[in-house]
Amino acid sequence: MLENIWFIAAVWMGLALIASLISIRTAISVALIEILVGIIAGNLSVGLEGGTLHVGIAGAGASGGHLHHVLQSTEWTNFLALLGSGVVTFLAGAEIDPISLKANWRASVLIGVLSFAAPFAVVWLFAQFVLGWPLHQAQIAGIALSTTSVAVVYAVMIEGGFSDTAMGKMILAACFITDFGTVLALGTLFANYNLWLLLFVAVTVVILCFMPRWTQAIITRLGATQVSEPEVKFIFFILFFLGGLATTAKSEAVLPAYLLGLVVAGVFLRDKTLVRRMRSIAFAVFTPFYFIKAGLYVSLPALWTSLLVICVFLALKMVTKIAGVFPLARLHYMKVKEASYTTLLMATGLTFGTISSLYGLQNGIINQNQYTILVSVVILSAFVPTLIAQKFFQPTVEMMHEWGRVYRRRLGTLSVEDIDIESRKDRAEGNREYRVETRT
Repeated sequence: MLENIWFIAAVWMGLALIASLISIRTAISVALIEILVGIIAGNLSVGLEGGTLHVGIAGAGASGGHLHHVLQSTEWTNFLALLGSGVVTFLAGAEIDPISLKANWRASVLIGVLSFAAPFAVVWLFAQFVLGWPLHQAQIAGIALSTTSVAVVYAVMIEGGFSDTAMGKMILAACFITDFGTVLALGTLFANYNLWLLLFVAVTVVILCFMPRWTQAIITRLGATQVSEPEVKFIFFILFFLGGLATTAKSEAVLPAYLLGLVVAGVFLRDKTLVRRMRSIAFAVFTPFYFIKAGLYVSLPALWTSLLVICVFLALKMVTKIAGVFPLARLHYMKVKEASYTTLLMATGLTFGTISSLYGLQNGIINQNQYTILVSVVILSAFVPTLIAQKFFQPTVEMMHEWGRVYRRRLGTLSVEDIDIESRKDRAEGNREYRVETRT
């Protein structure tokens, strides 16, 4: 029964449904609950023997012959999870409107750079000179634990209604800077420099230049209300194509996905219907596979045997993120609550952390035990700081808007929020004048 593809799909979607219900009841991001559900289900095995139901820990009792993993990973679930990471990364980039990005670029760049550099250097040095890991293994550890999870942060922003605030957009942009540093470090230290990589870079640059014009042309000529959804299919086509080129060039598909989101953000800003459709598709179908699968990477037996190293790595990541981000957040006019919230979100890790760890394992740079340690830290860093941020430091939408106004007033810049506010004021004033004229 457990080999039936429909039953496997039912288990995955059933777990996603359970995670949604728990998320609603606890007011915790569904991404975190899906990760936790993946950890629990991925470490459970069930089976019947002698008419009796047996439940055990996967890895400890699953080899006994009669126990089977509750949550099975197949080629198609792996593909849906990979697609989920790409689509949610694309949507995260699409939420950053160009005007707000320009208005908040200084805060985003400074926070993003230090959010990457501090943990990368400290974890690298600790792994090499304290734990005695060889150079390249220590570098992989530094890269994997320097990341910030765009996927988790984006999910939190959407659920909290923060994605349209200046502070929310600044945090998403800082996440991009951090992860771009991660990809740059991984590529510089370990990439295969060949013709495929050159072709991938060249094609990506060309597509990024023309993507806004192509997307807008499809919407203008065909409309955004067609049942066949040609604009959504076009975006998926480009995502798949660049993902294929990136994989062939030994790079990562999520990088061009984020860049694509950034360049079409202006189009999405004018057409909210398109982004809502893609968001619905992503969060209903793709991202549950991605977040639940992330939980599968955590092996509880391995977690216990390496618990001390995992706790030390997690503490190093949290401390270096706090030391790098919190002072800068305060320097950029955030109050303690908003600065703490920003710092904790920047301390999350998932997508690029697991990608970097898997890259090291597949290329023989790190061994299975080191991989388990790094991935466990990455998954815990997605869960622990986000949970603390949501429960103790989550600001209101008004507070995040207020930061944007204070920041822009201090720098004398303008954001899309200011334009929207002025437009609403003008419309309100116009309506008021019209009502006065009609009365007279």
